Amino acid sequence: MLEVTRELVRRFNQIYAPVLVEPNIMLPENATARRLPGTDGKEKMSKSLGNCIYLSDDADTVWQKVRSMYTDPEHINLNDPGHVEGNAVFTYLDAFSKPEDFANYLPEYQNLDELKDHYRRGGLGDMKCKKFLNQILNEMLEPIRQRRHAFEQDIPEIYNILRKGTAQARETAVQTMDEVRKAMQINYFEDEELIRSQAERFRAK
Repeated sequence: MLEVTRELVRRFNQIYAPVLVEPNIMLPENATARRLPGTDGKEKMSKSLGNCIYLSDDADTVWQKVRSMYTDPEHINLNDPGHVEGNAVFTYLDAFSKPEDFANYLPEYQNLDELKDHYRRGGLGDMKCKKFLNQILNEMLEPIRQRRHAFEQDIPEIYNILRKGTAQARETAVQTMDEVRKAMQINYFEDEELIRSQAERFRAK
């Protein structure tokens, strides 16, 4: 949809005037975070599939979802070598773990590469990795939960924020549409030259 919009903007600007601005995609610097799989290891998170972690989930719910996450079906016993590729837990760790998380929650490893190496060699259980991921996710989500809770205590203020945002959006939209109509020469009510020419045309009759 973004690329279709960009093409429409380019075509309009070429045909009429450089009025519209091409939208640009906003992506996280971490490429893994751009498209997370579902907790079941499938390619896409989906509400209908029930494989999502929501920003509104409390800590217990996050742990339930992380605990049931898809890992490596061949990593049955603790000492079995494991695969991190296609392993949802490690995909999420790739996306969200930071070097300081290891010092805070898993000090026996310096970084994610060491954790992956141990998992590949065997001797590292899935549950330990899941507990680590759970701590990281909940640390990230807790400020969001707190702010959400604060907003929930003042619902009228939420509507006030939405009202102000809607007014600002309408103001910008009106300005943009005025520029669009002018570029397309269909700003009939403001086009003094058009009004004048039409008046002369019918006066001549």
